[in-house]
Amino acid sequence: MIIPIRCFSCGKVVGDLWERYLEAIDSGKSDADAIDDLNLQRYCCRRMILTHVDLIEKLLKYVPCAERMVSPRELRKERERRNPDHL
Repeated sequence: MIIPIRCFSCGKVVGDLWERYLEAIDSGKSDADAIDDLNLQRYCCRRMILTHVDLIEKLLKYVPCAERMVSPRELRKERERRNPDHL
């Protein structure tokens, strides 16, 4: 989902490194070189970056509100239109 803020094992802050890691990968660097550029020495911290799966972008495709934002007033009007007896 969202990159964890800290390493689960040692507690080092790794949440701010995710974007820089993606930029390095997009520029053509290998995973090892990108991790080395981030100065991650401990294998537990390296694991946090290497094994993270960014699902948030994939999940946002299926949120119905993302396609059309509906205000509560419009939603209420739509309900009343469909069922006028229910007040």
